[in-house]
Amino acid sequence: MANIVLVIGDSGTGKSASLRNFKPDEVLVINCAGKPLPFKNHFEQLTPAFEKLTKDVQKALATTEKKVVVVDDAQYIMSFQYMRRIKENGWDKWNDIQGDFFNIIQDAKKLPKDVVVYFLSHLQRDDAGHEKVKTMGKMLDEKITIEGLFTIVLKTAVTDGQYYFLTQNSGLDTVKSPIGMFDTYAIDNDLKYVDTKIRNYYEIGNYASDEEVKALDAEVAHPEVEKPDTKKRRRKERDGKKEEEKPAEAPAEEKKEETESTGTEEPVKQRRRKARTEGAESLETAMNVPDGEIPADEPKKRRRRRTKPVMGNPFEDIPDDIPDDAVPFN
Repeated sequence: MANIVLVIGDSGTGKSASLRNFKPDEVLVINCAGKPLPFKNHFEQLTPAFEKLTKDVQKALATTEKKVVVVDDAQYIMSFQYMRRIKENGWDKWNDIQGDFFNIIQDAKKLPKDVVVYFLSHLQRDDAGHEKVKTMGKMLDEKITIEGLFTIVLKTAVTDGQYYFLTQNSGLDTVKSPIGMFDTYAIDNDLKYVDTKIRNYYEIGNYASDEEVKALDAEVAHPEVEKPDTKKRRRKERDGKKEEEKPAEAPAEEKKEETESTGTEEPVKQRRRKARTEGAESLETAMNVPDGEIPADEPKKRRRRRTKPVMGNPFEDIPDDIPDDAVPFN
């Protein structure tokens, strides 16, 4: 069974450039995007046809005699097939796209044990900042975790014009490597060095000695690049949320206005407590007063007497000089 390695990173961060130290007769480059490599080279390259990209990649893996195979821009195996079938509806299209990519990884594993296959791919980030290999659809993420098929997952990084491979998980990505394979968190983005380390670690073929590898380690290591402190970052995020939830104090001007309006220097809490106490005492006093009595300190309230309207005699306003025949009684 061959060793397979996944290298993820944003475009332009040194994935393809990491091939620069291989000799032309050492490596087969399956150039999925069909673009020139970013350095002068004479590598054997295969550019799969757009219409049959998956089949060409599978055929190249099955027939190559190289001990190093690089599938460059591997995410285009999915995205090119999607663009070719973009007008198709239904789930069959998505099943084919994701199933073919999974099958290519399985085909790479079937190569001889002295072969190492490198899949170079773009990455994607979610809203929380977590990074993973770029895929299409949900099946590969929910049913198959792509990084779970690899023992070695490296990530590219660029700082002050220096290009690195990161070898350990930061807490927000899927980077990993075997215990003791790499001495530092960051190394040069040199895939030839990585290939030498893998063959030495697993004792594959005519591998380099430990002394030779140690000399290489000193050349490519970058101890100045420290691994992010995820605990410290999470603690800051948690403290920041607490600060946001804590109610802000009233401005000094508002406090001053409130003091002036009350005419006293008492704090607001003391005034409120005093008001509650006085209210309770007044209520207790009122409840202890006998029926019909009013406390001396309480002013008497005048009740308004409601009177019924007096109905007058309806015949009082009739003049006496009206003739009898003018008032009808029937």
